[in-house]
Amino acid sequence: MKDNYDVVVVGAGPAGSAAAIAASSAGAKVLLVERGPFPGSKNVYGGVIYPGILERYIPDWQNEVPVERWITRRSTMLLSGDRSVTIDYDDPTWRTGRKNGATAYRADFDRWLASKAQKAGADLVCSTLVKGVTRDAKGRVTGVVTDRDGAEISGVVVAADGVNSLLAKEVGLYPNFKAEDLTLGAKEVYRLSKSRIDSIFSVQSDCGVDIEILGATGAISGGGFLYTNSDTISIGVVLSLADLRNAKLRPEKIIADLRSHPSIEPFFAQSELVEYSAHLIPEAGYRSWPKLSIDGMVVAGDAASTCLATGIWLEGVNMAIGSGFVAGEFAASASKSDRPVNFKSYDRLLKASFVGKNHVRFKNAPHLVMSDSVQRGYPKLATEFLAGLLTVGDPVPKAGLGELLRKARKSSGIGRWQLFQDLIAGWRTFR
Repeated sequence: MKDNYDVVVVGAGPAGSAAAIAASSAGAKVLLVERGPFPGSKNVYGGVIYPGILERYIPDWQNEVPVERWITRRSTMLLSGDRSVTIDYDDPTWRTGRKNGATAYRADFDRWLASKAQKAGADLVCSTLVKGVTRDAKGRVTGVVTDRDGAEISGVVVAADGVNSLLAKEVGLYPNFKAEDLTLGAKEVYRLSKSRIDSIFSVQSDCGVDIEILGATGAISGGGFLYTNSDTISIGVVLSLADLRNAKLRPEKIIADLRSHPSIEPFFAQSELVEYSAHLIPEAGYRSWPKLSIDGMVVAGDAASTCLATGIWLEGVNMAIGSGFVAGEFAASASKSDRPVNFKSYDRLLKASFVGKNHVRFKNAPHLVMSDSVQRGYPKLATEFLAGLLTVGDPVPKAGLGELLRKARKSSGIGRWQLFQDLIAGWRTFR
């Protein structure tokens, strides 16, 4: 049995569905293949979706996309011991104007996005495992083989099959990821009434809060997060896989320690645990990007390591969608070409997109963010400095800012040279 398509997209996550939308919109005959029983059934996500990129193909996305809450407040929390420092930004226009970010259940979001691919003309097949690729005599990828009686499906292949892509590995595109290139994201979801969430986080209607947390993971490099859904709150951690392996700790223990922090524990009063999940994340950025194409096949989304993790910006789904659009447009064009196609031009197109430009610009950010000084030193410096500044110690005279900073720096273990180096590295990374 053999079916012929112009484009075969493997994986109906955000990247795959976006590729199917773009390719179908360009007039290609597209098959979207999903291993799970439905799109989103096996996906884990612990953050905020920034769906503005959808406007390119779904103009009315703001009124259609299934979200839990629109994020109108973003906070960055630094933890050191039982202390915390929080920087809070509240922007109502993120709800009343053009939407910025939202929390969503991936099962709902992915199904909705896949339905948009179907509406654009793509065929969706679920519960189907792609076992490998087919090739011609010259080694060019010509399609895929599925577990449905060994059915072969021809077409330009878009591999959007996630981190550690099996298809990309098979054709030799994928490097062997080192543990240092990966993080483990783990989260717990707790049920609360909507009214209680509104009260605790001082929000109303469908507005929500996203809190990014530094200093939450102890000796293991990483970060924490907490965000509001409609009637649940999610808390979790993103952990260096290498550190986690060496420390021999369970991620749920680290989440439990974070949840019991005095600044966070009150959020969970009267709550009920309803879900625990974990997932590998390719967070090393541009320096760990694999080869992106071979004749007949391109990769997108997590398979292409497009997750952007800079500390300031933690973006996965929008980057996956953006790369999917580029992949789908390229695959559709390649399928229609009467001349031999240089598939390496896809690499250049992706690098020229907002996805690639962001990754190239912030290629040093993952290393800086995971450094010991950023992970543990600066949260302690910030809390020590503010403790000295805000604690009234009468009758002892107040110290000047210079003295307070010197004491905080000494307590945190951040030397002058380290501080200078980090300032230079930060400027070069984010300027």
